[in-house]
Amino acid sequence: MIVRVNEENLLSAAQIHAESWQDSHRAFCSEEFVKQHTAAHQKSFLEQELREGKQLYMLVKEIPVGIVSVQDRMIEHLYVLPSQQNKGYGTQLLLFAMEKCNGRPCLWVLDNNKRAQALYARYGFHMTGKANAITPQLSELEMEI
Repeated sequence: MIVRVNEENLLSAAQIHAESWQDSHRAFCSEEFVKQHTAAHQKSFLEQELREGKQLYMLVKEIPVGIVSVQDRMIEHLYVLPSQQNKGYGTQLLLFAMEKCNGRPCLWVLDNNKRAQALYARYGFHMTGKANAITPQLSELEMEI
């Protein structure tokens, strides 16, 4: 079941975001920086995202397992708990988010996240050629349908 994130379940969404973000960024961020992204920190971040008009959703199985946000045609914050990956939950969240988009869906993906790029490509996303450098070694790439 996919539910809208609100005040009552925001901490669960923040816990997913924190654990998944830490796992996905540990390889290229300092341990000190990674440790700053606690559930409390990510809760504040997600509260700001909601104030800016993003719609945040959470996939709940027996437990909350993933999140995704949508604003207009932009899909962001697609995270699945590391222990729950490779079970189709990312695909379920992506397809749900695509339906919520106004216009052709687009998103940004880290250039080192080949698994996510392959997932998005399977559902019709392609690289636009736009990139934002995050560090000299890391960029995020825009993909759209």
